[in-house]
Amino acid sequence: MSLKAIVTGGGSGIGLATATLLAERGMRVACLDLVPPGEPFIGIKADVTDDASVRAAVAEAADRLGGIDVLVNNAGIGAQGTIEDNPDSEWQQVFDVNVLGMVRVARAALPYLRRSGSASIVNTCSVAATAGLPQRALYSATKGAVLSLTLAMAADHIRDGIRVNCVNPGTADTPWVGRLLDSAVDPEAERAALNARQPMGRLVSAEEVAAAIAYLASPEAGATTGTALAVDGGMQGLRLRASN
Repeated sequence: MSLKAIVTGGGSGIGLATATLLAERGMRVACLDLVPPGEPFIGIKADVTDDASVRAAVAEAADRLGGIDVLVNNAGIGAQGTIEDNPDSEWQQVFDVNVLGMVRVARAALPYLRRSGSASIVNTCSVAATAGLPQRALYSATKGAVLSLTLAMAADHIRDGIRVNCVNPGTADTPWVGRLLDSAVDPEAERAALNARQPMGRLVSAEEVAAAIAYLASPEAGATTGTALAVDGGMQGLRLRASN
């Protein structure tokens, strides 16, 4: 029997790459997004900042899929600046999407996941949770919360038969990063700087992050819970000497 998965933020970037890979590996996939994709997925419009919208979308997904085995909590937004640069309203908005959005979706999905017998939640976190990045104070704060939330959820739900992990991508080549580059004074120089920041010398691809999510979501990772899997080109773990 194929597993049934929900992917939030499944309309583009890491979410769409993950939904595509899970479907290729035989899962039935529902994508929840403000602008959800169509076939081969079950596309359901949902706003993760609205609890009623989330509960209705998760219930519809469970009904159309015939249950839920996997939740990929991927919906999120970015932010730039130091603590001086973002007003309170933006702090509230980004936390509402990046942290409370995950809480709302997981909370709505828990009754279905408990009935799965082989359930997994994978949260999309970031290297920003574990490394100090300039001009990312607000975004980093939300991802630090996601990392701690992942560990707490893993402890709370291990006896429910639900594994909870997260992936920590480095700078990924996604539409959001593309828009960030387009807004720079010198987009090519900014891309080169982002590439150089990662020891592998390039941005992480959405497909590489999707592969890590798919592993954590699968029964192959049945003994893995409460883990943050870095997919960051070595940003967090490596300290290389400068090249001559």
